[in-house]
Amino acid sequence: MGKRKIWEKLLSNERLGAGKAPDSAERTAFQQDYDRIVFTSAFRRMKDKTQVFPLSKSDYVRTRLTHSLEASCVGRSLGAVVGREIIARHGLKDVESGDFGAIVAAACLAHDIGNPPFGHAGEDAIREWFRNSGLLERHAFTPAQRADFERYEGNAQGFRIVSRLQSPANPGGLQLTSAVLATFTKYPRPSHVDDELGGKSGKKFGFFQQDAENFARVARATGLVERLPGTAWRRHPLAFLVEVADDTCYLIVDLEDAARLGFVPYRDAECLLGDLAGNTVSGGRLARLHDPKERLEYLRAKAIGRLLEGAAAVFLENEEAILSGAFDDELLEQSPVGIPLQAVLQVAKETIYTARPALEIETAGFEVLGALLGLFTQAVEAKAGVEGVRFTTRERMLMKLLPAQFLGHAGEPDPDPYVRLLQVADFVAGMTDSYAVDMYRKLKGFALPT
Repeated sequence: MGKRKIWEKLLSNERLGAGKAPDSAERTAFQQDYDRIVFTSAFRRMKDKTQVFPLSKSDYVRTRLTHSLEASCVGRSLGAVVGREIIARHGLKDVESGDFGAIVAAACLAHDIGNPPFGHAGEDAIREWFRNSGLLERHAFTPAQRADFERYEGNAQGFRIVSRLQSPANPGGLQLTSAVLATFTKYPRPSHVDDELGGKSGKKFGFFQQDAENFARVARATGLVERLPGTAWRRHPLAFLVEVADDTCYLIVDLEDAARLGFVPYRDAECLLGDLAGNTVSGGRLARLHDPKERLEYLRAKAIGRLLEGAAAVFLENEEAILSGAFDDELLEQSPVGIPLQAVLQVAKETIYTARPALEIETAGFEVLGALLGLFTQAVEAKAGVEGVRFTTRERMLMKLLPAQFLGHAGEPDPDPYVRLLQVADFVAGMTDSYAVDMYRKLKGFALPT
């Protein structure tokens, strides 16, 4: 198949569960996807989900919501730059560079939508609780089902949200286009495979077992390269651009946030961003800026521009290897900014991500999420009649607190134990930081409703 045909399939506007998506005069199918994501409750809840500094009292610090919006802006620009060259190279018809930009922007907008409370520490807390609870040994789960819990992954939860949990009455949930869903999925593999997969796209997993067929439909619609027959695939090429937009925003703006909060000296942040921006910085313009915050904002914009320019060049140089699946690395690592970017990452690991306020609340998150999982899994297991689990008055009350959308038919726990436990994880992972803390306090008796 020629590259033109490959790209035409990769840009499929077939909607999961709904067939081909017609464009309107005002909005393309990919722009419609962006809007569908914006109006979801899961997207709104990201306003109170940790980016780096959980439950911050500052109104300046980014949340998952603002990070996702910023990443979508960066992704739109990067996608359009790459798209313009791809269209020219292969003579793509009825496609505009803006379509590439819209696909990447929509995928970026949703890329963190599956993150549980307390950031990546929340993922660790959920994994650890399931590994140590003894609950998984109670049921005859397949290795893949068990791995879904033991290796719990916010990326897989995100695919589950947009393809099942939001608009649950629809087959395919939000019924996003296959191009956007494939671009969204940075790790197109299940949690368990017989032999571990190498490369960047094999490090994590992108869908739970219950959602595997949904992703297989997306993979077929976009023509993703198979890695394991019907089980794992190579990345959609535009997923590399989502990764760039995410990494660019979280590293650079986390540094900016950390300087504003006093965890990194302004002078150090300026030097790091200046190295990233390189010769794109105008010495005269910078000299006219005296406010440290304005200087950082200027350097941040220049640094982002240089990162995108470098990433686009690496993508286009490696297009053939990316299309075949032979390229499975980070674009930024291969670009001229790879070395100064490592310096920013090192400072982030040593200073930002280990800042005391972040560590204190993330550690508390283990207690909060573990307790909530324990209470609600006990309730659904007891109500389902699992041998050896008593259905007490407390469990009866907890069942009333569990929303119907996280239960099976007629408000009863799902008879399938895998689905039953996955639905409890859906409930807890979907909470905001503040809601999780508030529910924990009330159910533990530390705070009473007023």
